[in-house]
Amino acid sequence: METFDVVIIGAGASGLFCAAQAGYRGRKVLVLDHANKAGKKILMSGGGRCNFTNLDAAPKHFLSANPHFCISALKRYTPNDFVELVDRHGLEYVEKAPGQYFCQHSAKDLLNILLTECEWSGSEIRLDTSVKTINKRDQGFSLITNKGEIECESLVVATGGLSIPTLGASGFGYQIAEQFGLKVLPRRASLVPITIQPAMKEKLSTLSGVSVDIEASANGVSFKDPMLFTHRGISGPAILQTSNFWQPGDELQLNLLPDLNPEEHFKTLRNDKPKRALETELNQLLPKRFVEVVKQDLPWITKPMAELSNDNLAELIQYLTHFDVQPNGTEGYRTAEVTLGGIDTNEVSSKTFECNSVKGLYFIGEVLDVTGWLGGYNFQFAWSSGFAAGQFV
Repeated sequence: METFDVVIIGAGASGLFCAAQAGYRGRKVLVLDHANKAGKKILMSGGGRCNFTNLDAAPKHFLSANPHFCISALKRYTPNDFVELVDRHGLEYVEKAPGQYFCQHSAKDLLNILLTECEWSGSEIRLDTSVKTINKRDQGFSLITNKGEIECESLVVATGGLSIPTLGASGFGYQIAEQFGLKVLPRRASLVPITIQPAMKEKLSTLSGVSVDIEASANGVSFKDPMLFTHRGISGPAILQTSNFWQPGDELQLNLLPDLNPEEHFKTLRNDKPKRALETELNQLLPKRFVEVVKQDLPWITKPMAELSNDNLAELIQYLTHFDVQPNGTEGYRTAEVTLGGIDTNEVSSKTFECNSVKGLYFIGEVLDVTGWLGGYNFQFAWSSGFAAGQFV
């Protein structure tokens, strides 16, 4: 039987980062993962370039039954702290949107930094290793794996959520929590594309690949970002953000003219350019393929502006500012970036991430009921929670 000070289950963002922190403290650390490669989700995130932090990361950007839980960790390990780390390793990165940092070349560059940190700290990583059973001992834990038995003093669960099962995601972390009597809150796929009703999907089929800037609103929260039409429904940053707050049956409002005062714009246009066809103006405001769909529903947009009544303009404005895609559901965990919900944070110390009722058992990262907005926030929570636990395990 092998013995370690710390065993971490999960070679993802939070697990690898925690391993390095603990290793630098002189702890003998082993990271286990059932996958054949470490950091698979890191490699595919951000279109393969990994939005690894957001300088604006603050508690308001996270959803949790306990919105105060993330404050301590985010304060103790900030986005600037992580940027300093990757700077020391010479990572080349770009700021795509204010505060959002992506690898300039490939997410592999970031993963290599994490693996290097583990190597330098003396932490060991074992892949293709499945944990079969976990037993609590008087002084720590015993783990039965497909490659033998391991004992440890501290056990860190960094297994992530249910998102993208093709990359190896599973509910194993929740099973561990339930084994030790911890409360696990309801989970659902989030930061996920939204599907639409079959008839509307057929109608909008010509728009697959078309992007339009919108303001999406659901349950009192709004995001102004691009929306992408897909062959299954709608996606893009505006929709992924909104999916954190929208659920099937809720109203979803899509304003396709977010930067216009449409009443003023079209009435002024009618006065100034009465001979101009409304369709011509819409082609300047919106993608031409989308205007073709508008023309199916409002065929009179081919008329000159002078021939349009106030009722016509009101109908157009309602159509474009409350565009009804007839949402159906989401694409689910298959394409979701994160899992919303998870282990109740009231079960865990916000300072150490140790379980309140089981000494030596820690939970970090996405397995907890802490879900960030799109834009690097979830990775920052992985670094912050991994750092925090790494100081105590």
